Amino acid sequence: ENVVHFQSHFRLQRNTFEFILNIIGPEISKHVVSPGRPSISAEKQLLIALWILGTPDSYRSVCDRFGVGKATGVMAVRKVVEVLYSKVKVFIKWPRIARMQESARAFKVVAGFPNVIGAIDGTHISITAPTEHPEAYVNRKGIHSIQLQVVSDEKGKFIHCYTGHPGSVHDQRVFASSEVSHFLNDSEKFPNDYHLLGDAAYAIRKNLMVPYKDNGHLTERQHNYNKCHSSTRMAVERAIGLLKGRMRRLLDNLPMTRGDLIPKYIVACCIIHNI
Repeated sequence: ENVVHFQSHFRLQRNTFEFILNIIGPEISKHVVSPGRPSISAEKQLLIALWILGTPDSYRSVCDRFGVGKATGVMAVRKVVEVLYSKVKVFIKWPRIARMQESARAFKVVAGFPNVIGAIDGTHISITAPTEHPEAYVNRKGIHSIQLQVVSDEKGKFIHCYTGHPGSVHDQRVFASSEVSHFLNDSEKFPNDYHLLGDAAYAIRKNLMVPYKDNGHLTERQHNYNKCHSSTRMAVERAIGLLKGRMRRLLDNLPMTRGDLIPKYIVACCIIHNI
């Protein structure tokens, strides 16, 4: 029962928590959390951060639960996020050739689509209106948001994530600004005719396969291609759904207004998702 209780509050299993604590504990325990106040243990800092990122509960209610002041809680979460963010290349990395072969085999099993190493998609993360240029963050649904673009493998793990663009920016521009758009011309990143799958928001490229636009005159083969493409690409939609289901703060609303901090919180959530 305690295991279930732990997972429902902290959105991960106890052994995963211990794994993260072993990696970031030494770095977060070095810092006095709030000047003039006693420091709190690395374990408590991580528990507070996971509760804040994994639930829609307010900072005040979470800090009360852990017996710390709100300022201490805010600093603890920020420290955990900063340390996780500094390790992004350890936990979110482009696959090597052996892993690509594994992914391509697994993706092909889904609907026969060959040479796929990942699926790409974008999503909007709702935020409180930032203090600077709030109008730039209003997306087409009229909500303040920041964009997150991810590439997922067949297991729903992210092999790339890119965030920071305001909600009003078009998907294609987000893609063009991301590292992945430059990967497409790199035979080390895409050996052996490997490619990604993307939805109709993306333009077709050598290593990025997109669906045929349905103008009402598609051939049977084109319809079949679209169907297989869609079934295989679902991996990334599932991954985004799992990310937002587990890190409930991303589904609800990130409670910060500093544009420079928001992307770090989003990336930290993506790292926790991968662990």
